[in-house]
Amino acid sequence: MRGTALAAALGVVATLCLPGVAAAAGPGPDRAGSSASAGASGPGEGTVRRLALEPKGATEAAVSAHGTERFGLMGVSWKDAAAEVQGKIEARSRNAATGAWTPWVTLEPLKAGLDGDRPGARGATEPVWVGAADGAEVRVSGGSAALPAGLELDLVDPGRAGRTGTAKSAPAPGARTAGAAAVAPGPESTAPRPDVVSRAAWGADESLNNEGPIYLAGGKIKALFVHHTAATAPYECTDSAAIVRGLHVYHVKTNGWRDLGYNFLVDKCGTLFEGRQGGVDQPVMGAHTYGFNSESTSVAVLGDHTSAGASPAALEGISKMAAYKLGQYDVDMDGTTTLTAGATQKNYAGTSFTAGQQYPFRTVSGHRDGFNTECPGHQLYPQLDTIRKSGPAARLKIGAVNEQPIAAGGTAKTPGPLVVDFSTSTAAPLVRSFELLVDGASVATVGGDATRAATMLSLGSHRIQIRATAQNGKVSTSLPVTVDADVSDVKYVPVLPKRLMDTREGLGVPKAKVGPGGVVPLKVAGVQGIPAYGVTSVVLNVTATNPTEAGHVSVYPNGTVRTSASNLNFTAGQTIPNLVVVPVQDGIIQFYNSAGSVDLIADITGYFLASGEGGTHVNLGPKRILDTRDGTGGVPTAPVGQGGVLGLDLAAVDGLPVQDGVTAVVLNVTATNPTTSSHVSVYPSGTTRTSASNLNFTAGQTIPNLVVVPVVDGKVSFYNNAGTVDLIADITGYFTTTGQGAKHSNLGPKRLMDTRSGLGVAKAPVGAGGVVTLPVAGVEGVPATGVTAVILNVTATNPTTSSHVSVYPSGTTRTSASNLNFTAGQTIPNLVVVPVVDGKVSFYNNAGTVDLIADITGYFSK
Repeated sequence: MRGTALAAALGVVATLCLPGVAAAAGPGPDRAGSSASAGASGPGEGTVRRLALEPKGATEAAVSAHGTERFGLMGVSWKDAAAEVQGKIEARSRNAATGAWTPWVTLEPLKAGLDGDRPGARGATEPVWVGAADGAEVRVSGGSAALPAGLELDLVDPGRAGRTGTAKSAPAPGARTAGAAAVAPGPESTAPRPDVVSRAAWGADESLNNEGPIYLAGGKIKALFVHHTAATAPYECTDSAAIVRGLHVYHVKTNGWRDLGYNFLVDKCGTLFEGRQGGVDQPVMGAHTYGFNSESTSVAVLGDHTSAGASPAALEGISKMAAYKLGQYDVDMDGTTTLTAGATQKNYAGTSFTAGQQYPFRTVSGHRDGFNTECPGHQLYPQLDTIRKSGPAARLKIGAVNEQPIAAGGTAKTPGPLVVDFSTSTAAPLVRSFELLVDGASVATVGGDATRAATMLSLGSHRIQIRATAQNGKVSTSLPVTVDADVSDVKYVPVLPKRLMDTREGLGVPKAKVGPGGVVPLKVAGVQGIPAYGVTSVVLNVTATNPTEAGHVSVYPNGTVRTSASNLNFTAGQTIPNLVVVPVQDGIIQFYNSAGSVDLIADITGYFLASGEGGTHVNLGPKRILDTRDGTGGVPTAPVGQGGVLGLDLAAVDGLPVQDGVTAVVLNVTATNPTTSSHVSVYPSGTTRTSASNLNFTAGQTIPNLVVVPVVDGKVSFYNNAGTVDLIADITGYFTTTGQGAKHSNLGPKRLMDTRSGLGVAKAPVGAGGVVTLPVAGVEGVPATGVTAVILNVTATNPTTSSHVSVYPSGTTRTSASNLNFTAGQTIPNLVVVPVVDGKVSFYNNAGTVDLIADITGYFSK
């Protein structure tokens, strides 16, 4: 037993390749009437019948056995494992169905001590799979040397499937036991575990294995060796299990090994079989590549590939197993590694190895690379390079979360934004795409040349992975990391309106219109007083101007895949603004234009911060607090003239505690009855008005826009640039530093409702006076409870007449406040912050019919 352990430590357990197997025609041992136990019910034990060879002098021996019980595998063995046959050993078999004899084939003797120094081990040849045979002949010539004593012909009946017993296992890598203790699961792999026919399924007789497996001392597989079993004639895939059983019986009962030598086997149909016991997911030491078993695993192809290559299905089976086993240990199947030789020898190419020295190997190598053998055959060996390049993206791993290094299994924290940096050793042209997985679900997809993906996380602990799809369609998945998202202290910080981007002047981005399908990135973190870190989203008033044709603009977080959500819709020559609350994941946001060319402007009015600074949101309304048409709000009953400024005293608003921590108010502002093209700016009273604008309109147009305006002295101001215009303002909420409000969480943008397709609501336009109600609580990541308001970008399209839409909390009485105003045929969006009372929000259309779309960008919750 000490010899076995020493051999295991040196990695010299075995070299096994069977280049002389002859397969006879006719039914195989798994077929009716082919087993020695034919006619018996239930499983049958695999057996070895030994026939002594008759000496023909000191240097020759032979045996001729006609009319034997049926067998499927045969070989020649002798008493002294260290003795050698210097001449030639030949054998042939008789087909049980036809009576025809196969040609003579040469059997190669196996090296002594292939499975360690084992008591009772015999010298033996490689076995020969013969199908279903009932006769055999062997002739042995020792040349000039005497033959070893005890020469026997071994006839193996693989038995019937089903006699399985109980497989042994060991408690930990590097240990060996004869007990049946459970083994901890092996490491996760970046590649999926392939389907494998278990030992129980192919009928392993576990009563033959009373020692248990040996696990690699280092617990790490660094390479996979490919072999062939060298059957010289075709076999049916229905015979594969019997072939594996026959090898198992021969290796144990004839050779005296502890178990089947290979870790895995694959037939020409691509079916994989579990070989040496110990667990498909474990680093089991096999007996396959003399001198290099201690750091490797193996797959043997059933069949002879000396003159013909392996089938595509067999190659695919090897590829799947190589990807899985090497992926467990961060090894690229198209890479190189270093192995320590466990024996002094030469390989097939004449390369010398010295025990204890390290040598370079391909991570997928042939048997001949480590030992002096033709295995895996002259035609399969060149196919190894195809196998190496056939796998999924290799060594796929997450390297950083939010720019902080992290290892597999590590944990990171975030206030919501998630930016994942990842890598793979596979060249970018070979990768189709990468997906960011959050708790197993794909939330973002990026191209094969990407190294970063991003999203926003909801409150809680999340399992984060990257999934790669190679150009060949194969998939690998990184080992996971855990990211704890604490979005419980995200608050709003209002700022005086500042212009961050203007493509007309080159502010923030290049000076040029955004073309069709064009995307411009804008850095916002660390700009114009915005903090460099901790900003979870920014509130921007985005304006599209000078469009050359009808189109739409989408504003979305950098590092994410743009969804179908849009923020601005316009026609040729139109200038239109909309408020946008866009998540910030790596300090950058993206602006996409769908068609034609357009100039874009972005003014910041505030941001959400994860540091606990700022205000929380309180619902109020919707309530009309200003209307110049009737003097609501204590303002003159008159339009605002050219260059005019209208002040609104917020102290008069019922329910708004202006003097008690209010930092900003959320207003839906509507311009109506303008006499000329103009724009309106809403800004804090007592401050200098900047160039930022909130509404842009043409003569006669009615247009709304949401405004989040800071409160400085308890008032807000409204400026009109040209002509005269009536102004309306509806309050929907405010931000306060008292801590009494709700905190913000990013989500999306995600489409929740589309009446054109039936998403979220019935598939039909909303009619005159019609109301559709949309569930939001518990939908698309919105919590089922605790949500006080949702932030929706609502778009009206295909209206048949001039009308307006009001969005209000379900379960409440709709007020006179409106959110969108439009004319026939117009498409117009507006951001809405709508309270949530019963988990739903309602949409009312005043006249005609109109299709409505709603995209969520976030929510407030307590």
